[in-house]
Amino acid sequence: MTILDWHAERSDLAGLHLLDQAPESAGIDLKAVRLYRLGRVRNEMAKRNIDALIISDPVNIRYASGARNMQIFCARNTPSRYLLVTASKNILFEFTGCEHLGEGFETIDEVRPSMTASFVAAGPDIQAREKRWARDMLATISEITGPRPIVGMERMNAGSAISLAELGVKVVDAQESLEMARCIKSAEELKCVVASLRATERAVENLRAAIRPGITENELWSVLHQSVIAENGDYCETRLLSSGSRTNPWFQECASKLIGENELIALDTDVVGCHGYYSDFSRTFHSGPAAPSELQRTLYKMAHEQVQHNLGIIKPGMSFREYSDQAWNIPEQFHANRYYLSAHGVGMTGEYPYLYHHADYTDAGYDGLILPGMTLCVESYIGEKAGAEGVKLEEQILVTETGIEVLSKFPFEEALLS
Repeated sequence: MTILDWHAERSDLAGLHLLDQAPESAGIDLKAVRLYRLGRVRNEMAKRNIDALIISDPVNIRYASGARNMQIFCARNTPSRYLLVTASKNILFEFTGCEHLGEGFETIDEVRPSMTASFVAAGPDIQAREKRWARDMLATISEITGPRPIVGMERMNAGSAISLAELGVKVVDAQESLEMARCIKSAEELKCVVASLRATERAVENLRAAIRPGITENELWSVLHQSVIAENGDYCETRLLSSGSRTNPWFQECASKLIGENELIALDTDVVGCHGYYSDFSRTFHSGPAAPSELQRTLYKMAHEQVQHNLGIIKPGMSFREYSDQAWNIPEQFHANRYYLSAHGVGMTGEYPYLYHHADYTDAGYDGLILPGMTLCVESYIGEKAGAEGVKLEEQILVTETGIEVLSKFPFEEALLS
């Protein structure tokens, strides 16, 4: 058997092709998805007496309206496009020359060209531009909501918020409304999540089949990228693939390092995939051709045990503190290199809530409830400080009315679990 065959011959991977072959919109009511999400945002605004939200994060624009345009570019060049959400009317201020991209959405009542109030666009006239932007925006909001609106803002340059405040506007942070809206998924939304996961799993299957000593980490990571784009996914949010000694500590991005024989290869997908939904699971592989070492198997089995234990305790109605108290306690020799979270919310990207390890709860944790409709990622990284290698594993789940459903279906490595 060749090294490549050692990776490619996997009977437990074949079923991934059959789980969800849905092309975009097939079997998914995307109109219902968009209307549900907008309704969630408006409900959270109403709870906080917010009259208008000015949304500039491209992911949140997409969540509240369905409109997508150059998400990575617009995340870096804020505010190049933004969405005004009120209880009765939504206006998308689209990037110059792109107004046509916002047409046809039932969640968008009007599309206007944006005014880019950034230093790059305005240069030394930035303050005048910000003041003009604030005057125009206040006039638009007041026409819809009436005078003295409470306005939620996010991710815009400080001068824009300062200029609105100088006009007498009460400016509040939009994050809470948006995060609380996003954390509960509808049944149609979950179809988008699953479609994204199945496509990403097929991409990881292709990556796994390409593993061989002598390939670089970058070349291997490019297999995932190509497959994600071919499956109508959007992009990979990180570059988290490493091999051998670069698996410890975690968070070393892929590089030109050659993968050697009998090394571990660890990855975290972090894929913004089909319909804009995040596929977030982690796996660790072995390069072969020999069997994994006892140390490699020990690290893998411990990471697997942590994930399975924490999956086993999650239930609807559980508080974040209860989860932290009952979560798997990381052995002392692995504590320094632990993953910074025990679990986290996931939707169109990583989101609320963050669930912390027991040892970190006092300093970093906050309380809340795990609720039906939340989608979570349960994490593990096991690697000793200054150790030779480490293992990263992660599963993506849905919290149901009675327990959980594991949504990520990519198999674990029997050779590392045995």
